[in-house]
Amino acid sequence: MSRIRSRNTTPEKIVRAELWRRGYRYRLNDKRLPGKPDLVLPKYRAVIFINGCFWHGHRGCPKYVEPKTNAGFWKEKIARNIARDELNAQRLDTLAWTVITVWECELSKKNRDATIARIEADLRAAKEKYDKWTALRRESREYAREQARKHREILAQVEAEQSLPKSLRRYAKKAQEEE
Repeated sequence: MSRIRSRNTTPEKIVRAELWRRGYRYRLNDKRLPGKPDLVLPKYRAVIFINGCFWHGHRGCPKYVEPKTNAGFWKEKIARNIARDELNAQRLDTLAWTVITVWECELSKKNRDATIARIEADLRAAKEKYDKWTALRRESREYAREQARKHREILAQVEAEQSLPKSLRRYAKKAQEEE
């Protein structure tokens, strides 16, 4: 497992190269956002997660096969990854970011063009959503204050999780769930 990379994977490079070629500009692995998204497109207020089918439990995919050895460990690990992905998506949605998930199997040569076209359509929709959200914030002071409060809460949680050593994060999550 020490050879498993979390950054600069082949699927990430494929998506990055294609989006760059089409004129989209992005940031990589922004630590300030929940889940450290693989690609962040601030202009569109969108983030892209490029998930490996095995590691993130892509059900129904030929690349996701439940391991036969040490099955309990792997089921638990993949379930934690799925739960973490859902939590990060909820947090990003609350912060008015559009979450786009791309699976490794969608980037095969025969599906690649359709996947990139889907990403482009999602980015256009994200831009429209962001423009509406911005207009609503300008119109209503109460809405803007509520959004700012939620934003501060979530960013404080993310910062607290990142500042704890890995060995203590698990205990902090359990304590937070019990409250």
